Amino acid sequence: MNLHIINTGLFKLDGGAMFGVVPKTLWSRTNPADENNMCTWAMRCLLIEDGDRLILIDNGIGNKQSDKFFSHYYLHGDYSLKKSLNEAGFSEDDITDMFLTHLHFDHCGGGVKQDGEKLKLTFKNAKYWSHSEHWDWATQPNAREKASFLKENILPMKESGHLNFLNHTKGAFGQFDVETFDGHTDKQMIPKIKHKDKTIVFMADLLPSVGHIPLPYVMGYDTRPLLTLDEKERFLNEAADNNYILFLEHDSVNECCTVKHTEKGVRLDETFKLSEIL
Repeated sequence: MNLHIINTGLFKLDGGAMFGVVPKTLWSRTNPADENNMCTWAMRCLLIEDGDRLILIDNGIGNKQSDKFFSHYYLHGDYSLKKSLNEAGFSEDDITDMFLTHLHFDHCGGGVKQDGEKLKLTFKNAKYWSHSEHWDWATQPNAREKASFLKENILPMKESGHLNFLNHTKGAFGQFDVETFDGHTDKQMIPKIKHKDKTIVFMADLLPSVGHIPLPYVMGYDTRPLLTLDEKERFLNEAADNNYILFLEHDSVNECCTVKHTEKGVRLDETFKLSEIL
């Protein structure tokens, strides 16, 4: 098994929204904001190469939305989904499985692209994987999340016949197990990848950055913040006990980290690049 980082670009979100009730004087120590209170975030995806399977976990924001839409998110950086795949030695047509942790636009928007007046799948040879309960949540959205679930990102998966549901956790692909979490959004799927003697966990929005490790640092976007607190506490204790490698999708500086037990609870241990532990 080989693992490849697929950087799809950087974007900005409001710092207050990303840290909820935590004061800016605290969260800005790890995530400094610009003059508009916006912080920079990565959209860092992971490609798993294993035999004849090429599994991509999440795919970024894409490029098919309007200029007005993108003006809210300040896309920047030198990377794109296609460029990163090419640099890893692959093309969009090589992907066999498109695994989606959840269907918010910054995680699934790159999976569908504009072709003239039509929308088509970016990965025409791939199976697209979601969770059936999350699919129902996304296609019948609540008012709080509606702006994050864009039908043009989601419906073409089903209309094309490429949509598959993954509702079990153990041995999901053989390449990794999956655990679901409900605090951020219903049935967010978190992959736990066994690689050599290590467990690498793709954190998605359960832990966007190292700045979110302290328990109260919960995004304002989370639909059930108190549940997120419980889920984070349980998971972070498990991660510290087992020395998990936490792969950070949104941290613009740190690719991976480990955590440790301290007198103040679970805290950051080390940060490093994925290539350093492969």
